[in-house]
Amino acid sequence: MQLLRPVIAMVRSRQLSHQFRDIERCIRKLPKRSRTRLSTLTLREIGQASRSDFPHLYGTPPDVRYVAWGRGTDVGYERARSDNSEVALRGIALWLAVAYHETKNSPYTRLQPQYRKLQQLLRELKEIHQCDTADDTVEDWMQTSAVA
Repeated sequence: MQLLRPVIAMVRSRQLSHQFRDIERCIRKLPKRSRTRLSTLTLREIGQASRSDFPHLYGTPPDVRYVAWGRGTDVGYERARSDNSEVALRGIALWLAVAYHETKNSPYTRLQPQYRKLQQLLRELKEIHQCDTADDTVEDWMQTSAVA
């Protein structure tokens, strides 16, 4: 099993990288108003995932919990490709939240570039959220206290 873990991590890294490109493309196509909504949804999803027992398995059905990687990114990715804009926004937010938690403290070096790319994208969403919110109470959008 020790020999398979790096191979599994490499496959997972490729999968997340491919999905990330599509998710990022979807986000870039969104109008500003939808990006603001997405930033709020993403904050909410990250918070809900962090309160679960296993944040990286957030969005995974309970009967499939004993796998190397959860299904949350796959579910979010499929929803993100929906023609319904609300379903797509919620899918993107789910994908971002699960991918964030999955790559956050990963011991696999192949997943660290995905984490950095995610951080950059989340930072952009955070800035959109702060610019469009007159209330300063959301200043800690991605602070660890807000996420954990």
